Amino acid sequence: MGGPDVIKLMDMLSFFLTVGYTFLFFSLLHAFLPLRGSLPVQALAFAVCSYLADFVIYANDPAGLISAMTLFLVYVLLFYKGRIVEKLSALLIFYPALVAVNYLMLDIGSRLFFYAMPEVRGAEVFTSHQLWVSTFYHTVSLLIRLLFWLGVWWILRRPLAQITTALDLRMWLIVDTLGLAAFVAIFTILCFMPEDTAIAYPICGASLFSSFGCMYLASYISGSLQTAYRAQELEVQHRYYEERLKEEERVRSIYHDLKNHLLILRAEGQAPRGAEDPAGRLLRQIEGYENYMHTGNDFLDIILRNKARDAQEKQIDFSASVHFEDGSFIDPLDISTIFGNALDNAIEASGRLPIEERIITLKTVRVRDMLSIVVENNALPSEEEGQSAKPDRFLHGFGLPNIRKAVEKYGGQCVVGQGAGLFTLKALIPIP
Repeated sequence: MGGPDVIKLMDMLSFFLTVGYTFLFFSLLHAFLPLRGSLPVQALAFAVCSYLADFVIYANDPAGLISAMTLFLVYVLLFYKGRIVEKLSALLIFYPALVAVNYLMLDIGSRLFFYAMPEVRGAEVFTSHQLWVSTFYHTVSLLIRLLFWLGVWWILRRPLAQITTALDLRMWLIVDTLGLAAFVAIFTILCFMPEDTAIAYPICGASLFSSFGCMYLASYISGSLQTAYRAQELEVQHRYYEERLKEEERVRSIYHDLKNHLLILRAEGQAPRGAEDPAGRLLRQIEGYENYMHTGNDFLDIILRNKARDAQEKQIDFSASVHFEDGSFIDPLDISTIFGNALDNAIEASGRLPIEERIITLKTVRVRDMLSIVVENNALPSEEEGQSAKPDRFLHGFGLPNIRKAVEKYGGQCVVGQGAGLFTLKALIPIP
């Protein structure tokens, strides 16, 4: 294979490396902000991203820095959903990293090439060998850039997605303040580059570390705070259900005696025709305790009774067939997490539907050595999986992840499905 053939092969390899790098950068940005529009619009977004991702900024080129920054901001505003503060955060975080990586790869590759072939400095025409060496260093630099973004994608894809659903405005301002340092640093060093361009290397590295480090830190803080809030909420729920359980037992014991007394009074003194029957009216008012749901777990009985009452207040048709005798190995806090969150989400989703479409069904049964839990409810087709409609997304919107964690704690699996206006949550937990 001759020199031109090798150059063509490396050019082809460079093209695929560039496409792969663009895809990784596009995926990272998409993990941070949801895309707009249909598939053709998203394909256009990827095409524009390929131009942005390969944009190279040279030293002492403020016009190039400003134009690339403006284009990046317009791209994010047009093709991605989210609040303005989230899009500005994307600019402050991804733009410095993009500029730093592209500048480092270009400058290091050039330095290595001129170090290997010092005779080409100032030459206007390259020989085939020199052109081959130049293409080789360019391809290697693209490979290193691809590997770098692959590592970033592997480490940050989940924290990035968590941040956008967890942070409130104040925490976004903290993230932006940290990201602003990297933004100003990379902008300043490239606009006012000294003669020795190698001095920009540590600043570019610090900018990369600052940009992605602050995101990882923000993800860790938001996750820790959310976990702490959730643990506190579960403890309060647990104490509440324990108190309710004691109160329900006391009321049910009183009910049995009261029912017998009312039946005796009703039999001894028949009310005149057309007159109100006081004993019958009292019996009807307390008959709900006779239809008390027995699941085989006292703690779950209280949860279902409360959720059934919430559903009734919102005019939701709630039906449950629960056999939980074999679920005694599950901690009460985890029972609250699984059933409480699942039913809260179902009630919230059903409450936004017309009254005739508000339906929730719950089925729990043992299937061989597995405990099967299925919750189904009608939902708006536009609702996204796991997203809360409540304004405070930091404290809400984590029901589904918490359910998954509780189920996986016992070696189980949790899957969800949505289609034709029906949302289904299924959990399978092995019975020890």
